[in-house]
Amino acid sequence: MTPLRQLISLLHLASPALPIGGFSYSQGLEAAIDIGCVRDADTAERWIRDSLLYVQAQCEAPLWLLLHRGWQAMDVDAVREWNGWFHATRETAELRLETEQMGWSLAKLVGQMGWGGDALREHLAVISPVCLPTAFAATSVALEIDEREGLAAYCFNWAENQVAAAVKAVPLGQVAGQHMLRRLHEAVLMTVDEAVQRAAETPPRLSTFSPMLGLLSSRHETQYSRLFRS
Repeated sequence: MTPLRQLISLLHLASPALPIGGFSYSQGLEAAIDIGCVRDADTAERWIRDSLLYVQAQCEAPLWLLLHRGWQAMDVDAVREWNGWFHATRETAELRLETEQMGWSLAKLVGQMGWGGDALREHLAVISPVCLPTAFAATSVALEIDEREGLAAYCFNWAENQVAAAVKAVPLGQVAGQHMLRRLHEAVLMTVDEAVQRAAETPPRLSTFSPMLGLLSSRHETQYSRLFRS
């Protein structure tokens, strides 16, 4: 695949128009707004940056690389093992529902679009529940997207959804959201670099320590007024 074709595939995969429902989740951000941890553009940006650097970079991003490598080698046992491990680390019902629903939607889309080889599509279709990182990594392999570029797209898509949630729920203006997203570019790159280092270690250095996220996600399940599903 030429670099330009790969770039177009990458833009397609990272597009907010991808019909997997990311717009309906906030991953605890709405609960953080409700209790006053996030109250304006500065605190929203800090929340999203810290989530990238201390949550995504330490667990989900390096895990994504391991899943991408598993799909690349068609090591289905490794893919299933890491998918199950990630699912077990989701601390609340909402966080499990989020990764299950988005993962299922993306896996279904891969089949409908005919992306990748028959073997990849068949194996992806029977993983249940399939988590979002598993499905996104499989789609990257199906579209012949390199692991670093694919992970950057995954992290940027996550940050973009968080900014969109902040624009709606804080609330913030659209221009403020774009300024925030531009300043988060460096955090996305740092997350990718940290993930590469953690995934390269033996065993991979993954940390799920994020107690504030778990607490806020739990609070969100009974929050009186909600725009988002997590």
